[in-house]
Amino acid sequence: MRVRLASCLLLAAAVSACPAPKSGESAPPVIHAASMPVGSPPGSAGAGPVVGGDKPSLPSAKAVSATTPRIDELPPVFVDAAERITAAAQGRTRAWELLAVLSDTFGHRLSGSRALERAIDWSIEQMKRDGLDNPRREKVMVPHWVRGAERARVVAPIERDLVILGLGGTVGGKVRGEIAVVDSLAEIATRGAELRGKIVVINQPMPRFDHERHETHYGETVRIRGSGASEAAKVGAIAVLIRSVTANSLRSPHTGALRYEDGVKKIPAAAVTLEDAELLARLARRGKTTVELSLGAKTLPDSPSANAIAELRGRELPDEIVLIGGHLDSWDVGDGSTDDGGGCMMAIEAAALLKELGLVPRRTIRVVLFTNEENGLRGAKAYHAAHGKEKHVAAIEADTGSGAPRGFGISGTPEEVAAVQRFAPLFEGLGASVLEAGGGGADISPLTKDGVLSLGLHPDASAYFDLHHSPADTFDKIDPDHLERNAAAMALMAFVLAER
Repeated sequence: MRVRLASCLLLAAAVSACPAPKSGESAPPVIHAASMPVGSPPGSAGAGPVVGGDKPSLPSAKAVSATTPRIDELPPVFVDAAERITAAAQGRTRAWELLAVLSDTFGHRLSGSRALERAIDWSIEQMKRDGLDNPRREKVMVPHWVRGAERARVVAPIERDLVILGLGGTVGGKVRGEIAVVDSLAEIATRGAELRGKIVVINQPMPRFDHERHETHYGETVRIRGSGASEAAKVGAIAVLIRSVTANSLRSPHTGALRYEDGVKKIPAAAVTLEDAELLARLARRGKTTVELSLGAKTLPDSPSANAIAELRGRELPDEIVLIGGHLDSWDVGDGSTDDGGGCMMAIEAAALLKELGLVPRRTIRVVLFTNEENGLRGAKAYHAAHGKEKHVAAIEADTGSGAPRGFGISGTPEEVAAVQRFAPLFEGLGASVLEAGGGGADISPLTKDGVLSLGLHPDASAYFDLHHSPADTFDKIDPDHLERNAAAMALMAFVLAER
């Protein structure tokens, strides 16, 4: 058994040294759309929560140092589980096959859509077929925002169509006006009345992924999307166009939720591509530039939805829970394979792997596929209202894409983090042995606030925001081996936390 694990470690090293696509497969292109120099550094205005702020923010350094034991110093039950799960994941493509069915059959799954509800029903049936306990819907009322027809174009001094996506939750409307380009969110307040009556273009670039620190820069950039409309409205702007929150582009726009501030006029808001943001900046530097914007968005009454839940019931302490999951809803572009269909299939596959291998832990592992993460967190709030008093010993969320496995981010006390880090050698065969302080997820955040040990699955996220919330988020970007090994890592971590 120990020899097999050593072989897995050698295999993982070889895989990480040779990351090229398999023969006959092609890797998704990554094209850098560099920004023109900006006049002021990126900044932010105001305080308070930002919609999307709980999205992936990978830890940049190990905040807690733990003495990592040798593999033979760990309890045999965990070593045996690691060997069996690692071996079972090799060459297996079940998570990828399930994701193909989800993405191809139902497509994008925005809250309030029929596609989301059908995907929830299918997921419950799948967990039933996998033999999990008590598969069920738990009702949640969710917001129902509809995009409608959209168009934007430059009408002077040239005529040029722009590629846009209305921001989630934007009001509809038609406006025509001169643009004013700012280089950061903070610049809006600085320029003040100068922006009155203008369409404000926020051309704040997102820095490229920092491979050394594994930093996405999303958290510092997404504020333009969350707060840009209200900040622009405060100074009298008639609409806002933001540079898409991504560092790379093939002229694909990226949507996402905005947050209108109470007491501030709601103005139309949309994202433009990096290329079009740069075009608008160049035109504005040369002189007056006029844009027409038409958004057909509207918000309908709340709609019934559900969290999809099933369990692998614990053999000794069934009332103590380790939660694993992701969110089944997506934005209404692409098919949501990366954000977050893959995370949901990891959770379904993790529980199925443990069931197949007969690895039933002492505590219950509960799969939760949350609804409405993208524009409301209603699923997370409803789950917490229904189950927050139950004893959750840990919660694991996968919502950072399906890149090559890397490890987990852990939120807890220093002692809790160090205790989990001791198990790092078990994950080496899966390439997921980086266990760092700082992690969790938006849907498990209510439990995290209660003090529940919380983990975020952290695969390689270097290309995640190239796809995130865009038409490019489609199934063809998913590597079957990466997806399966992430699912196996989730299974192993869930088993460790439920068994120890």
